[in-house]
Amino acid sequence: APDKKGKSSSKIRKISVESKPPAKIPAIPARPVAKMSDLQEIYDALVLGTRDYTMKNGFSKVVLGLSGGIDSGLTAAIAVDAMGAENVIALTMPSQYSSAGTRSDTVATAENLGIKLITVGVQEVFEKYLEVLSEAYGSGRGGLENENLQARIRANLLMALSNRFGWLVLATGNKSEVAVGYCTLYGDMVGGFGVLKDVFKTTVYKLAGYVNDKAGRAVIPASMLERAPSAELRPEQKDSDSLPPYDLLDA
Repeated sequence: APDKKGKSSSKIRKISVESKPPAKIPAIPARPVAKMSDLQEIYDALVLGTRDYTMKNGFSKVVLGLSGGIDSGLTAAIAVDAMGAENVIALTMPSQYSSAGTRSDTVATAENLGIKLITVGVQEVFEKYLEVLSEAYGSGRGGLENENLQARIRANLLMALSNRFGWLVLATGNKSEVAVGYCTLYGDMVGGFGVLKDVFKTTVYKLAGYVNDKAGRAVIPASMLERAPSAELRPEQKDSDSLPPYDLLDA
């Protein structure tokens, strides 16, 4: 290396560092690991996916529509395991078509999960819409447009709470319904994250049973699993009026 006068110097400073080799780390003994069941793998993946998406996008709380149906009940259970009961808000929006069974199951599910339940009826809002649209509609019996209108009113209420409080809306639709278009655009499809978007309806029922087995109690009411699925947008409506049996649809 050159000295201060620019002349080359033959003096090279040597530094030796001595260290002892690390002590031998004992091997970690092997231990048996129980294989997860298929349902446990699916459920844990849904919980992880919900938590991961919500937290990484800056949300601390979530809100969902709790209807008394199996899809929203399972979604609420997953949300609680992902975010904690104190961070999950359920909004129930009954109408004249909401049965006594689904209303009571909604309350029971919220209580079982320990989540806050807000009730906002949609019947009055729906009737006001019909009044405003009466001239444009003209005469004639209403049909699908009025069913979709109810779903969109509910979506607006969920989004209003989301915008007001900064909560992430969880959509509750399943893969079977979405795959065949049995859903309402700007209605029940609304949400920042679809928890069950890749879960078939037949698997939804199995996962609901898994939730209860895991908890050792009926977190999701048995009547919710036994009742014929329905959107409850018209009198006596059932999914089977428009779709084949889910075990056939999902095959």
